[in-house]
Amino acid sequence: MKKYLMATNMLDFECNELQQLIESRKWKDNDEFHKILNIYNFVRDEIKFGYNVDDSIPASKVLDDGYGQCNTKGTLFMALLRSVGIPCRIHGFTIDKKLQKGAMTGLIYKLAPNNIVHSWVEIYFEGKWLNIEGFILDMVYLNKLQLKFSECYEYFCGYGVATNDFKKPQIEWNMNDTYIQKEGINQDFGIFHSPDEFLEQHSQELSTLKKWFYQNIGRKLMNRNVSKIREG
Repeated sequence: MKKYLMATNMLDFECNELQQLIESRKWKDNDEFHKILNIYNFVRDEIKFGYNVDDSIPASKVLDDGYGQCNTKGTLFMALLRSVGIPCRIHGFTIDKKLQKGAMTGLIYKLAPNNIVHSWVEIYFEGKWLNIEGFILDMVYLNKLQLKFSECYEYFCGYGVATNDFKKPQIEWNMNDTYIQKEGINQDFGIFHSPDEFLEQHSQELSTLKKWFYQNIGRKLMNRNVSKIREG
């Protein structure tokens, strides 16, 4: 289990910013169940759904941004878990870009690769590994999205969601797996001990020009689309 508790360049939980957060929330004083639950709820709801400049940014940068998506919120989640002694690892995938339609629009959607790098976090709790993906969308955003598409009750794909139960997705953690994008997965890369290791082998395939466009224009428009949903 030692490798699932280590700090890395991306899981930089020894930095002052993360240590101050951990101390202020008193997460180390919790039992194992509440360590996971409180950190899970923090990452899900206090770190808003949004698009960072790159998947490979460290946990401290995700915290500073105050927003993230599957890969970056997962990095922060892992760093905080490891800081309080909860073993965790990353499971890598790709998702169909249809899952992002609505957040991505127009030329951004057309230029996006068909398969987008995705991941969820696996935590070791009470002798077994659990799949944790339901922290990606903050509840304010998800609730507003459900209001926007109030006629939808079952399968929904778009705006950062891919689930078979749009009204009641499996996003509350109580010693269980959680999911919000699982139904969009189309390729499985397997398990890695850290996001650093995963992204070294499976970073998003973008040309230099497309990467510049995403970082400087595309993601800002995507974040604007997400904010419009969140603000109703």
